[in-house]
Amino acid sequence: MTTVNGQRLRVGDGTSGMTLTERQKGLAACACLMAQGDLERLEPTVRQALDNGVTINELKEAFSQLYAYTGFPRSLNALGVLSKVLENGRSSESHPSLLEDGRVVTDEGKANGRSSESHPSLLEDGRVVTDEGKANKQPEWQEGKPWTRPAEWDDARKAYELGMKNQTQLSGKPFNYEFCPQDDYYLKSHLFGDIFAGDQLTNADREIVTVAALSGLEGVAPQLAAHKRGAVNMGNPQELVDELCAWLDSEGYTLHSKWPKGEPNTGYAQYFIGNSYLADVGGGVHNVTFEPRCRNNWHIHHKQVQVLICVAGRGWYQEWGKEPQEMTPGTVIAIPAEVKHWHGAAKDSWFQHLTYHKDVQDGASNEWLEPVTDDIYDILQ
Repeated sequence: MTTVNGQRLRVGDGTSGMTLTERQKGLAACACLMAQGDLERLEPTVRQALDNGVTINELKEAFSQLYAYTGFPRSLNALGVLSKVLENGRSSESHPSLLEDGRVVTDEGKANGRSSESHPSLLEDGRVVTDEGKANKQPEWQEGKPWTRPAEWDDARKAYELGMKNQTQLSGKPFNYEFCPQDDYYLKSHLFGDIFAGDQLTNADREIVTVAALSGLEGVAPQLAAHKRGAVNMGNPQELVDELCAWLDSEGYTLHSKWPKGEPNTGYAQYFIGNSYLADVGGGVHNVTFEPRCRNNWHIHHKQVQVLICVAGRGWYQEWGKEPQEMTPGTVIAIPAEVKHWHGAAKDSWFQHLTYHKDVQDGASNEWLEPVTDDIYDILQ
């Protein structure tokens, strides 16, 4: 981590050797969940982002910018979550055990049989009032830089020129989408002109937000790859962009699934490279979740057929001596008994599959073999 005068440097200053700050993580996590429309997870994530130094106006700007990538409905929904958090976040209504002055109410007095007459910090029902809440009170959320109307909004030519400049910097060269002049104009004049004219976020911040949002969407691999390059062109070190994507994966933000992730698969951890998770979904069926790059060892199911059904993410299945087979949602594979094989996640994606056994005979068992080495795994795309 690079520091100057004891301070961690902020993204976008052109300095290498940086790591993500808590503020950047907050922006990225909110952007990724907003893009997926996961409002249930977004609300506590917004609170945490505000706690960690993201300003209210920065979140407004990020959610507004992302309408260009995720659509107005999700942008407005995310802004609605932010509004709800601001309405309830600092009030005792959202924390029933807190008093207005930040003190905490506990049941300690009831347990000890004391009364309010003998102890001034007791309420009449025997509950104790302490100063714990004051000590642990959330940091004050910052409004941030006041919003001002960009001058480019009142001058279409200036907005277009700014957009051309920003788009050229992001792409690394002039870009003209002659196939569809309408989109070419919207990109230059509106997205990279009107939106980028705002001063709440730096261009480097904007690309952190965009990469995070696209990481949470399916079917946008070309755009994500382009914006990863663009994030560097806009002032972020390559190491930081790589760290951002790895962090989003490791924290599970890029796993968008309706199936439960489950608990750490500790019972079989010795047969896996990377972390996996196991959830019993009933009827003899389990959901296995693999983090990016996680895979199990080569193994054989004796006297039973294993069925795999991919339900989220992207992964691989390979039989000994055969080419690997990509697995995406809807892929179903029935693995014959006595066949040596392995399965696991792609390098850049979480992966979930349901699994169960059929045609189980007496004496059925699993035989775990050697790990899938990097020289085999790393050639997969």
